[in-house]
Amino acid sequence: MTTLGITNGVVLQPDLSVSKSDVLIDQSSGEIIDVDPEIGMSGDRQLDATDSLVIPGLINAHTHVAMTLLRGYADDKPLETWLREDIWPAEAELTAEDVRAGARLGMAEMIRSGTAGFADMYFHVPAIGDAVEAAGMRARLGHGIITVGKTDAEIESDVEEGIRVARKLGSERVSTALMPHSLTTVTETTLTTVIERAREMDVPVHSHVSETTAEVEPIIEERDVRPVEYARSCGHLQPEDFIAHAVHIDTEEIERLADTGTGVVHCPASNMKLASGMAPVQAMLDAGVTVGLGTDGVASNNDLDMFDEIRDAAMIGKLAAEDASALAAPDVVRMATQGSADCVGFESGRIESGAPADLAVLSLDAPHLTPAHDLVSHLAYAATGSDVRHTICDGQILMRERELLTIDEATAREEATKRAEELIARAEA
Repeated sequence: MTTLGITNGVVLQPDLSVSKSDVLIDQSSGEIIDVDPEIGMSGDRQLDATDSLVIPGLINAHTHVAMTLLRGYADDKPLETWLREDIWPAEAELTAEDVRAGARLGMAEMIRSGTAGFADMYFHVPAIGDAVEAAGMRARLGHGIITVGKTDAEIESDVEEGIRVARKLGSERVSTALMPHSLTTVTETTLTTVIERAREMDVPVHSHVSETTAEVEPIIEERDVRPVEYARSCGHLQPEDFIAHAVHIDTEEIERLADTGTGVVHCPASNMKLASGMAPVQAMLDAGVTVGLGTDGVASNNDLDMFDEIRDAAMIGKLAAEDASALAAPDVVRMATQGSADCVGFESGRIESGAPADLAVLSLDAPHLTPAHDLVSHLAYAATGSDVRHTICDGQILMRERELLTIDEATAREEATKRAEELIARAEA
């Protein structure tokens, strides 16, 4: 057994208190052995946390990581126009190597900003899985199943690809799910079939639900029920499932999500940029819904820094509730750690004995983090991804003192830039 000691810092405890402690990690098992101020220099290896705060590695619970290739490509448009006129045509030209390059760049960005794990719905998923394994991150991956504009044969092939990925992909750090894109981009027959297969395979279902009013109104008009009830009628919304956005849901739908134990991933930056609306997050938390945080894809954000997302969630949450006390700092910090981990089905998100050693260490030695009246408040309102000194996943150091150890950043940027330029040239030809 090789041990790693994170020493001389303060630690964010599971109850969100902050105390002087060291963290001892078993690098062989990838688990935390102990959290205690008396550990000192007992680890075989040391990682300095002087003047720093040790937090759980952040979990980006909903993204499309390879969309880094489309960063800044099609901005300032509503969701439906953006998807149909720009994003889907570009994505139709993607190759597996494009996706691998985009995913590698996205993971470099996430590791740099203290994110240890993520959930991803996209295409050419085995290429993403390879990139995840090489980068050392934790991920739940799934092929995005879409039926819009496809023949029966193409739909069958898409479903089979989703099932193949969910069956074949996986390791200690990579898990899978079946991921029908949304309630309006997948036919009812296909949605029901996919969910039935997920139950047989014992994997979760992840989808977009009620992101915009354009995704709500057709369901009400055609089925005389709201989206959450429609999803439930198709077999969706089990405790292991998680949905993204849930912007336009009412009180009854919130209660249904709480009753079923389905996780909701809030994506505030994307919702603001696409003018999708303000999700009733405080009402969800009050009802007992498990809520996590995600960036969504870079093309609608336009970055993968979860600290930005934490701050956005707090700010827009207060506006949505018309209450300055809504989505307080501890709420949003918990959403980005414990909440996201619970949504996605990771055991991480907490710094305690026996938990996965997924951690980030933030330097507090900066003007914007001074004075340190309340470090949880700083995490919510002042910290940025550039404050992260070290990132650890599964007990392995992915970044030490701002140096990436598992990804060649210069090469990742160069390749992604080249492939992005070629992708857009093909899409616009």
